[in-house]
Amino acid sequence: MKFEPVTIKDIGKALGLSTSTVSRALRGSYEISAETKKLVLEYAEKINYRPNPIALSLKERRNHSIGIIVCEIANNFFSQAINGIESIAYNRGYHVIISQSHESYERETVIVDHLASRSVDGLLVSLSSGTKDYTHLKQLYEKGLPIVFFDRITSEINTHKVIADNFKGAFDATEHLIKNGFKRIGHITSAPYLSISIERLEGYKEALKKNNIEYDEKLVQFCDNGGMNYDEVEEALKKIFKLKTKTDALFTAGDRITTTTMQALQKLNKKIPDDVGIIGFTNTMVGEIFSPPLSVVRQPAFEIGQVATELLISMIESKRPVTEFETKALQTELIVRESSVKKS
Repeated sequence: MKFEPVTIKDIGKALGLSTSTVSRALRGSYEISAETKKLVLEYAEKINYRPNPIALSLKERRNHSIGIIVCEIANNFFSQAINGIESIAYNRGYHVIISQSHESYERETVIVDHLASRSVDGLLVSLSSGTKDYTHLKQLYEKGLPIVFFDRITSEINTHKVIADNFKGAFDATEHLIKNGFKRIGHITSAPYLSISIERLEGYKEALKKNNIEYDEKLVQFCDNGGMNYDEVEEALKKIFKLKTKTDALFTAGDRITTTTMQALQKLNKKIPDDVGIIGFTNTMVGEIFSPPLSVVRQPAFEIGQVATELLISMIESKRPVTEFETKALQTELIVRESSVKKS
C-alpha cells in the first residue's frame, strides 16, 4: 500500500473549512479566530499532520539543509567538528548532508555540484589536500550560495572562516620539544599549499628561531595525502632518519599523519621517546593508551564546528547581502605526556 501523507486539504474536508483557512490557522494568523485555530491544531495533532517540507522550501526558498564537506569522517578532528555542527544545525531547524572528499580535488568538485543540485542552503567546507583551484566554489559563491570555510581555508574567497590558532599550536609543540632537550626536530606535514600546513610550518620555524636552532628544510617532509597513505608517511620518516645528523624528535602536523607516524615508527623499530620524541596535532581520543602515551596539540574541534555553523546560518537567514566577514582563530591546547619527554 502506497504511503499517502495527510494534507491541509484533508484537514479542511474533515472540518468543513477551506484550505486557506486551515493554512492560516496552522500559521497562527491573526485573521483566524482562537476557536478555529484550536479546532485545526487539535485535529492536526490527532491525525499526526506534518507540513510538507518540499512545499515549505518552495514557499521560503530554503529547504533547511546544510552541506558539509570534509576529507574524512573517520578523522578524529572532523568527527568532533561534525558533532559541533549538528548540535547547532538541528537546534536551528536545519538538516545536514555530510560528504567526504578523501583528499581528492576531483571528488570535491563532484560533491559540490551534487550538493548545489540538491539546493542546500549553504556549505561548510574544509578543503581537500588536492585542491589548488577554487573555481567550483567561487562560481557558486558568486551566484549567492553562502559558504563558510573551517580548518582548511582559502584567501581567494571572501567569506567567514573558522580555524584553530595553528601558528601558536605549532610554536608551543616545537618549543616544548626544545625545552625537553630535543634539538634536531623533524616536521611531517600535509600538502605544502594547504593553509594548515603553511601556518603550522611557520609556527615550527618561529620556535626554532627563538631558541637559536637553525632551520633545515631537509627535516620537513610533506605528505600530500595527509597521512591517509601509509607508505607516503613511512617514506617521509625514512628520508628524515637517513640524514647524517640524527633526528631526535618529530612534530607531526595533522590528526591522520600523527597516528600513521606512530604506526610507522613501531614498524621501523624506533623506541619512543628513547630513539625519537614525538608530539602531534591530533584530537585522537586514545592518545593516553598509546605506548608510551602520546603528547598532543588538541584543537577545539567541536567549538570550531559550532562557530562555523552559527556564521553560516547567519548568512543564510540574513535579509540583506552580507559584506563583512571575519576569520575566527580558536585557541589550541598543549597536552604533555610521555612521548615528548626525555627519560632521565
